[in-house]
Amino acid sequence: MKKLQGAHLSKPIIPDLLMTPSDQGDVDLDVDFAADRGNWTGKLDFLLSCIGYCVGLGNVWRFPYRAYTNGGGAFLVPYFLMLAICGIPLFFLELSLGQFSSLGPLAVWKISPLFKGAGAAMLLIVGLVAIYYNMIIAYVLFYLFASLTSNLPWEHCGNWWNTDLCLEHRGSKDGNGALPLNLTSTVSPSEEYWSRYVLHIQGSRGIGSPGQIRWNLCLCLLLAWVIVFLCILKGVKSSGKVVYFTATFPYLILLMLLVRGVTLPGAWKGIQFYLTPQFHHLLSSKVWIEAALQIFYSLGVGFGGLLTFASYNTFHQNIYRDTFIVTLGNAITSILAGFAIFSVLGYMSQELGVPVDQVAKAGPGLAFVVYPQAMTMLPLSPFWSFLFFFMLLTLGLDSQFAFLETIVTAVTDEFPYYLRPKKAVFSGLICVAMYLMGLVLTTDGGMYWLVLLDDYSASFGLMVVVITTCLAVTRVYGIQRFCRDIHMMLGFKPGLYFRACWLFLSPATLLALLVYSIVKYQPSEYGSYRFPAWAELLGILMGLLSCLMIPAGMLVAVLREEGSLWEALGPESCPVAPPTTRGPWQGRGTIQRPWILASAHVSWGNLKGQGTYPRSHGELGRGQDLNLGR
Repeated sequence: MKKLQGAHLSKPIIPDLLMTPSDQGDVDLDVDFAADRGNWTGKLDFLLSCIGYCVGLGNVWRFPYRAYTNGGGAFLVPYFLMLAICGIPLFFLELSLGQFSSLGPLAVWKISPLFKGAGAAMLLIVGLVAIYYNMIIAYVLFYLFASLTSNLPWEHCGNWWNTDLCLEHRGSKDGNGALPLNLTSTVSPSEEYWSRYVLHIQGSRGIGSPGQIRWNLCLCLLLAWVIVFLCILKGVKSSGKVVYFTATFPYLILLMLLVRGVTLPGAWKGIQFYLTPQFHHLLSSKVWIEAALQIFYSLGVGFGGLLTFASYNTFHQNIYRDTFIVTLGNAITSILAGFAIFSVLGYMSQELGVPVDQVAKAGPGLAFVVYPQAMTMLPLSPFWSFLFFFMLLTLGLDSQFAFLETIVTAVTDEFPYYLRPKKAVFSGLICVAMYLMGLVLTTDGGMYWLVLLDDYSASFGLMVVVITTCLAVTRVYGIQRFCRDIHMMLGFKPGLYFRACWLFLSPATLLALLVYSIVKYQPSEYGSYRFPAWAELLGILMGLLSCLMIPAGMLVAVLREEGSLWEALGPESCPVAPPTTRGPWQGRGTIQRPWILASAHVSWGNLKGQGTYPRSHGELGRGQDLNLGR
């Protein structure tokens, strides 16, 4: 040991945080110094978790509708182009940031403490989304239990919740086929079941008077949170096993629904309506914006889930390969879901004798009104209904796992010595708190609050966060340093395509989306209900709050530094080393030269208060610690 210390004092060494693989020699780089933080226990845990996170409810109820309203098959041109410009590069950037740091969305901003507010904004957004997203899962559970019967309850009129406008939408037949129905002045049983029984929205006069709590929905929401808690009880060690089922089984159900759908009479009519290219739509900027929005929200970039999942990887996990598998798999799944949906809608339109566009809807209207109505027209309708809602359940749970794991990981990484040993208890407290905050969604007027949260919680605020993250990594931390970090992990540097997207194309596209969303702003509405001005203002403030957390974080970071404003801005915009770092930088608490975020794959939280700094590379990394100040 004395010989080693003498060699250290005799000549300056390159800090191994700044070394490249060529400087390190033949050394095992897979030393894990963050064992207490946890890692994925299987080779496919991370990949399946990312697939489950990205492939969610939007692939089923949003993409097909967006495709047919924006040019059909022609929509795939801007869709895949935006995937290449925005989706794949930002996906790879977030995975690289998480894997290299082995830190959550808050602690990762040691790369530039000035921008830590972006991490806080991520947590605010993902927290708001998690509250209402689990309410959607509660609706799915409600329908799942309702399907466990010989006759679906939304099949016929004549129930206590039905009105005089209720009409069973089943087309009459004559010798030439179905006689067309006039649907304009009637309401289907499935629509009244959704609005008057499940939501009981007639018990509310608007968002300002939500009415009473619906105890059946309240219990379904409780069950949804219990399921989520049990699956994330042991962090990625438990959720990583659950996704082997929840990320793969939806594909089996989707395949069954697809095969059943395409064998129905009239299915080709719906598929043709879905995919017939209308290339003149490509001349409209709206189509390109819609394609970018679909990519942006479908891949879940900016919510922190990808960064969190990647932070539990081993240092040399091939996230480059995983990026293409997940992003392209997500796109293909969306297209296949469109076939499954529109084949059934084509059959439904033929049975009713109406055009496909009169039965096609997006969002909850598709999942809880149109598709359940179509199920009633099939033999063994409860069986197909159960399969459909079980598929929605597994699709939703994967995304919810990511949202909760993001929050828990971010906070425990900030306070590792207090919260990490009690991570299960902390996860339970988060679930209880979010359940209580979500109770307003179980009231008669809960759907109004859900729409408000959906419209504003992750709208322009999320775009600002992603733009800030992209610029902070490439401009402040430095594109060359970031590429060098990736080279250390994967053995190669990102090419011109990724660098061009990170520096120019992706931020410019997101900025265009942000401007478009502001210029084309439309007040929230649900059916014929228009939200009052105070509700709109509340929604806008909700979105602005996440944006304001970025400058607020900057202000806090600067105020914590000593000296003048200019002196404070210097270290706060640069990456920092642990306060215990000494040796070659004796007496410095901040390394003026940017550090490679965590090439030793060490959580900086583990170094707090320690006098030794673990090293995994070079001569000093062979199972020994370097004394840095004792």
